[in-house]
Amino acid sequence: MMTPVRRAFVAFDQKQRDLRYQAVPRRVALLGLICSIVLLTGGCATISPRNVPPQANAGQIDLEGFHNIRFGGDGPAPAFETIVMADSPSLVLNFLAISGGAEDGAFGAGLLVGWGDATTRPNFDLVTGISSGALIAPFVFLGRERDGQLREIFTKYGRKDIYTYNVNGLIEGSALADDTPLVHLIEKYVDDAFLQEVARERTKGRILLIGTTNLDTQRPVLWDMGRIAMSNNPDAIVLFRKILLASATLPGVFPPVRIQVKVGGKNYDELHVDGGVTRQVFFAPSIFSFASGNQKPGRAVTRRRLYVIKNGRIDPEWQPIGENVMSITTRSIDTLIKNQGIGDLYRIYSICKRDGIDFNLASIPPDFREARKGPFDAGYMNALFDRGYDLASHDYSWVKSPPGLELAPQARN
Repeated sequence: MMTPVRRAFVAFDQKQRDLRYQAVPRRVALLGLICSIVLLTGGCATISPRNVPPQANAGQIDLEGFHNIRFGGDGPAPAFETIVMADSPSLVLNFLAISGGAEDGAFGAGLLVGWGDATTRPNFDLVTGISSGALIAPFVFLGRERDGQLREIFTKYGRKDIYTYNVNGLIEGSALADDTPLVHLIEKYVDDAFLQEVARERTKGRILLIGTTNLDTQRPVLWDMGRIAMSNNPDAIVLFRKILLASATLPGVFPPVRIQVKVGGKNYDELHVDGGVTRQVFFAPSIFSFASGNQKPGRAVTRRRLYVIKNGRIDPEWQPIGENVMSITTRSIDTLIKNQGIGDLYRIYSICKRDGIDFNLASIPPDFREARKGPFDAGYMNALFDRGYDLASHDYSWVKSPPGLELAPQARN
């Protein structure tokens, strides 16, 4: 006789065969599976005991051995060092914000590599990344010399290089999948030399921010990766890798990442997961204020440009939905995530308009029709990477507003 958990998996597998991986994004399908398992197993799934940080200090805890390396994404930013100004009497500041999107991150990677090969990609003064965007951001932050690795990460590896299934985790653990392969992949590329390069760029005033979500506080957390890299703490590389992993950790699918903090001489464990839980893409108002005010005497910033890469489609996608729990749940979550992302674009755009910052948006075009054959399908990711590369290497027209705001034609940059 089949157990409820086994029946859920059989139903899920059949559903994926019926959909042929063409309509429902992998993360959404897995979220649907989580919902059905929760209904079937009740309170069976557990997480190993941890020391939860005290509520009174939860939002203001610094990590032992590090200083001013993070701040709340929904609050004021710390005092960053001044961005280094060029020798010319005027300056254009360039910012880049990269969204999440799981395997759809191949689009952003291809776009950035193609932009680099076109020799028109600027050297960004500030780069932010969430989820799969967090795995792109450090490479583009370091410049074209790392484009080969960026291409490799999003075209060479498939699902087995990211995670393996963890059926026992439903009952005894905190996740459906084992992300050990992704841990090893991050370790392969983010080594001591990588950290030294990030630190060197931070000393020049350039900034790399990665977003995670603190589950206890329900708040986005932005990590100044350059400050981490610059520290003399021997655990800097461990923390750097943990943050990249946490930002890409979809809760329930991958296990949350524990980050140890100390309060009153006692050790506690924070739980951090996918930054996309609180922000699909981020560029906080406090960051804009910082960028607006950082000018050396005698140097005038004549233009500030923000480029936002949305690793996903923002147009409505029609799909016939079955009248059953799995179809309704996955489609609803898909719609929720998409509209949350569009809301983030509106928030960023309004700040740009207020502060006179040039807004530029890229997303997967509606006519991209390659079908997934499975999660992190190499063929799909290669096709998506190539599409992004082709767009950027042929004078890509960045969209000047979020969907529905303006009817003006696209402008070239």
